[in-house]
Amino acid sequence: MEELKFVSWNVNGLRAAVRKGFLDSFENLDADIFALQEIKMQEGQIELDLEDYKEYYNYAEKKGYSGTAIFTKKEPLKVSYGIGIEEHDREGRVITLEFDNFYFVTVYTPNSKRKLERLSYRQKWEDDFKNYLNGLKSKKPVVICGDLNVAHKEIDLANPSTNRRSAGFTDEEREKFTALLENGYIDTFRFFYPDKEEEYSWWSYFAKSRERNVGWRIDYFVVSQDLKENLVDAKIHQEIMGSDHCPVELTIKL
Repeated sequence: MEELKFVSWNVNGLRAAVRKGFLDSFENLDADIFALQEIKMQEGQIELDLEDYKEYYNYAEKKGYSGTAIFTKKEPLKVSYGIGIEEHDREGRVITLEFDNFYFVTVYTPNSKRKLERLSYRQKWEDDFKNYLNGLKSKKPVVICGDLNVAHKEIDLANPSTNRRSAGFTDEEREKFTALLENGYIDTFRFFYPDKEEEYSWWSYFAKSRERNVGWRIDYFVVSQDLKENLVDAKIHQEIMGSDHCPVELTIKL
């Protein structure tokens, strides 16, 4: 077994993040696998010279929207894009790497939108994505990371009472995340820090939310239950700037 460091970050536009010092943060974090969400680009729009890393990208059909990427020092046995359902796979939201003894999945979960106009689609997505993960889990352990667009419990956002029907904190979205965990998965940050408050990974650009730490924890590392004994630590890097999200980290023995 070796100790591995995984990092996940919604960069809110990779090209913009690079202009804001992404490469310095990337180098300093020195992850074995580094996953990105919301890269907002198409093929050929950026060239990164990441020594020692293989790069994999899943672009949305719509320009300047969604998209995911994984940079990995460990070469995977296989790489797959999407979850095999066409209505979900147009937006570049999922990449899966298969290794000898685990799967690594990054996901950018659809946002239910301001007036919850996408909530019913989101519910279908949640069920289909859970089924996809369970299919992987039946073969070998799974590590899932990304912007899951849900603050699970009241402790996971600064103002729960005023956000009861806000996208990312509806009962429906929270129940889907509970259902996922009950299906044999662990929210790794809460595994280590069940009661830690004011630990957020996303802040609105409005009203100096980040300076005041009025945020939400919506970026996660989730692992299948069979990896429980392998977990070493989880972190949220609130000090790292460059996006409206900050990176989250998992250290694990695999």
